[in-house]
Amino acid sequence: MRSSLGARRDTGRQESRPWKTRAVSELGAARSRLLRMLEGLPEDALTRQHSPLMSPIVWDVAHVANYEEQWLLRALGAPALTDAAFDSLYDAFRHPRSSRSRLPLLSPERAFAYAARVREASLEWLQHLHEESDAPLLRGGFVFGLVAQHEQQHLETLAATLQLMTSHEYRPAARPRPRPGRTAQHELFIPGGPVRVGSDAAWAYDNERPAHTVDVAPFLLDAHPVTNGDFVVFVESGGYADARWWDPQGFEWLASEGIRHPLFWEPRDNGTWLRRRFGWVEPIPPDEPVQHVCWYEADAYARWAGKRLPTEAEWEKAAAGSDVRPRAYPWGDTAPGEGHANLGGELWGPAPVGSYPAGQSVDGVWGLLGDVWEWTASTFGGYAGFKAFPYREYSEVFFGTEYRVLRGGAWASAPVAVRNSFRNWDYPIRRQLFAGFRCARDAR
Repeated sequence: MRSSLGARRDTGRQESRPWKTRAVSELGAARSRLLRMLEGLPEDALTRQHSPLMSPIVWDVAHVANYEEQWLLRALGAPALTDAAFDSLYDAFRHPRSSRSRLPLLSPERAFAYAARVREASLEWLQHLHEESDAPLLRGGFVFGLVAQHEQQHLETLAATLQLMTSHEYRPAARPRPRPGRTAQHELFIPGGPVRVGSDAAWAYDNERPAHTVDVAPFLLDAHPVTNGDFVVFVESGGYADARWWDPQGFEWLASEGIRHPLFWEPRDNGTWLRRRFGWVEPIPPDEPVQHVCWYEADAYARWAGKRLPTEAEWEKAAAGSDVRPRAYPWGDTAPGEGHANLGGELWGPAPVGSYPAGQSVDGVWGLLGDVWEWTASTFGGYAGFKAFPYREYSEVFFGTEYRVLRGGAWASAPVAVRNSFRNWDYPIRRQLFAGFRCARDAR
């Protein structure tokens, strides 16, 4: 695919361009993380289908490279490295995850070599692009942000695959976890009023656009996500057996699957609980946000507690604060750093609540970004004025009542793909996600 996007060779001295610098940095960060995560895994671990919910790891490796080839080379006028037949192997819509192990995929060695070859060509072609281009794909470096975020999102998916893997032991080396400043759960009053929802930032996705103002009624919101210690009370009080707390479809699903506790939890005879986290089986830390719960579980807990899940608009109101000034993150406009939130995957799990005081919102809400994705009450749809870009299959084909929205990002999410306006979505039964929740209540 050829395109007239200002992709011509510069004969003079190339000045440093802000979005080009960011593009190189974010692409490099994603690839370095990919190689760190998968280093040392044997070929069988890379090629095996570890769960019907997930692709073989080697499929993801070649898929992110093929996506990069399509958008950073062909879409920008650079020569193609592969063809449409090759694309079809790594087309997520053509081949469901459960069938991908039966495809004639590249071997691990060839997949990593292909990814390296595409990256080299992309960085070379980047030097030929003019930052001032008015082409939609290049405005603000959008397409480079698209590809960097796409790769990091697949790395979060790979982390979920590694957690589901039972045929090989995967024990990542995690950094020491921070010591929390405080842990007591409490409710905060979030004043009602206008809030700027969504984003028109250069690297925002189409489902975040256009930014617009909505009015939110005053409400109460938990200061922290619900913790393991909170959730075990719900489990031990018979919450999974009491239909009063469950959406009828959720209770039917619960009974059909025989589910009695969050995914990866294991009860012990002495009344305590263990969890499996990658290669470890360990006591459940009571002060960490609960994770690997689906929307039905989160909704049931909230009802049991006499509360509810927040809507998307309420969640973004809590993150944005009590004024209408656009704010990219709960703490302001400074990009996430190590002191703000547990992001980037280095801890390999949630941190105790209260660990990141610098990440509080202006209204005092803790942990809105990082640690666990937070289920909301909202279904997934486009904002008024939505326009699919650069392709319908990123967002628009998923609009509908069957998907619930998650906000905030998890410990495995990359900072580049986390902001107040970022929207994730999945089916309400999905539990392999690094997802938890916090509760809300009407203010009366």
